[in-house]
Amino acid sequence: MRRFKVDEKSQPNMPGMMLVTVGALKALGRSATIQEIDQKVIQLEGVTEEEQTFTMSDNKDRFRVNYYLAWARTYLKKGAAVENSQRGVWLLTELGNEISRLDQTKAIYTECNKAFSEQGRANKQAAATSVEKPTIEQSTDSEVAEDDDWKSQLLSVMGDMPADGFERLSQRLLRESGFTQVEVNGKSGDGGIDGVGVLRVNLVSFRISFQCKRWKGSVGAPAIRDFRGALQGKADKGLFITTSIFTPDAWREATRDGAIAIDLIDGDRLCNLLKENQLGVKTEMVERVTVENDWFDSV
Repeated sequence: MRRFKVDEKSQPNMPGMMLVTVGALKALGRSATIQEIDQKVIQLEGVTEEEQTFTMSDNKDRFRVNYYLAWARTYLKKGAAVENSQRGVWLLTELGNEISRLDQTKAIYTECNKAFSEQGRANKQAAATSVEKPTIEQSTDSEVAEDDDWKSQLLSVMGDMPADGFERLSQRLLRESGFTQVEVNGKSGDGGIDGVGVLRVNLVSFRISFQCKRWKGSVGAPAIRDFRGALQGKADKGLFITTSIFTPDAWREATRDGAIAIDLIDGDRLCNLLKENQLGVKTEMVERVTVENDWFDSV
């Protein structure tokens, strides 16, 4: 029996999402990246390809299942069931490892919403203005608020780029990541291959062909198979770059035994890579000054 369902309008069962997230982390050895968690949840829950394509009504670049799974992690983190490192790895705590029932995640969900409500009242008193009770869509104290705004904006900007502009962006990113002899084919793409490059690892070099596409829906296994067919006899490995997401079948197809390996870069990872390489994304460190009243009492 499924613990949550995704449609085009309503909010999924958040405690159910939280429970499946815990189950995914257990299946992955109690630690995993966001990408790994989302893929495992989709696999465990049997989320259909159609459900994976549903986007937020106010942001067509944000897929609903990934958005609400980010909130599930946020609730679990506030409930001390999970924690995350600066490198984006999420860990199941000892408390989280004890979670196995829906009533346990419901309790965390209820306590977190209570905390959100109290925070809203505190903000109302401080600002002397009317503040509605925070909801999943309104609260800013979350992983979603931290990542969603700039990533959504970045994905929107890339979505408006001309096709050749996005190819040049991918070319620049690969060069910044250590590739050499990176060339794009432009309109004369060879059977789905948009460009080629060479990656040297120690004393060994690999010829890698890449495809870079801006998709509106999820990228499925057929697209990976078609790309692999174009690679035969032309490259050691393949690299598929998209602003969208890959289905679980696509990830399995990309690493299928006996076939040319294809590395996948989805929209979320693409945003992080652009940020890491400072390509169109600038990170600013903001100084925060706090007056310690107690310190002055001890003088």
